[in-house]
Amino acid sequence: EKDMKKKTTTELLNILANEKNIKNYIKDNKDELEAKALYEELERLLEKYKLTKAEVIKRSNLQSGYGYQIFNGTKENPSRDKLLALCVAMKINFDEVQKVLTLANCGILYPRHIRDSIIINAVNKGIGLQKLNQLLCDMDMDILE
Repeated sequence: EKDMKKKTTTELLNILANEKNIKNYIKDNKDELEAKALYEELERLLEKYKLTKAEVIKRSNLQSGYGYQIFNGTKENPSRDKLLALCVAMKINFDEVQKVLTLANCGILYPRHIRDSIIINAVNKGIGLQKLNQLLCDMDMDILE
């Protein structure tokens, strides 16, 4: 990946607000825009963290078939909780979790929501899924499954 300074979302919004032609905006900012599919991002994360699909799916407690469908892009609109279970199982960082959720068109983790705060804390601390689910359960929240 290029080491170019990324524009902030605010900068992009300002450019977009003043852009008369959307095609020019897309052409001029193509390096800034997400065109990646969810499964491509998941593949990149597996490589980065030297993980296999099999071990991540096992750690995520997802049904094997469902997990593989998410990884190979055949599962349309996987649920937010199932994606979060995969993310926690991969022990990826907060920004990476948010990117996965964004690419899947799921709501990103929001620190004003109690359950999301517990998940954010677990992600930041690298807590595994079992321990996270125990915490959620202890606080009368739905577990990730």
